[in-house]
Amino acid sequence: MSKEDVLLNEEINFKEVRCVSDDGEMYGVISSKEALSLAQKAGLDLVLISPNANPPVCKIMDYGKFRYHAEKKQKEARKKQKQIEIKEIKLSTQIAQNDINYKVKHAIEFLQAGKHVRFKVFLKQRELSIPQAGMETLHKVALMLEDIAVAEKEPKLEGKYLNILYVPKKKDKH
Repeated sequence: MSKEDVLLNEEINFKEVRCVSDDGEMYGVISSKEALSLAQKAGLDLVLISPNANPPVCKIMDYGKFRYHAEKKQKEARKKQKQIEIKEIKLSTQIAQNDINYKVKHAIEFLQAGKHVRFKVFLKQRELSIPQAGMETLHKVALMLEDIAVAEKEPKLEGKYLNILYVPKKKDKH
């Protein structure tokens, strides 16, 4: 909530407002000038909380303190957010089995570290019209990853690539 979004003190020019104090005491429906004088006597701000209500609702509070606590909550929420890292592994339809094994071994390491893995199979000219070879390559990968990962969606053709995203399986808490 930015300062521009909120109407304070003299900016509130409704005929009547429903006024509430910071500690929850109801002043009822009074004129906005009367509400402003109550706020000034208390050394606080008159803040418009709900402009669309009938009549609009105002609260008498210390707006600086309110903003400080709101920003602090937002910072805490951002700290607790978990960034998901997606590792990308590219394959082709002509890839040998030992190369698939090697790339899947790396994918398993990433998945065990809690990262998501996207496999991309590059399709060349004629393969674009019949992406079956790419599906077969992804099927081989799926068989090797079925114990530790789950595909989020079915393989999807995007441009010249056939993509599939794997996420680590949830561990059972017995």
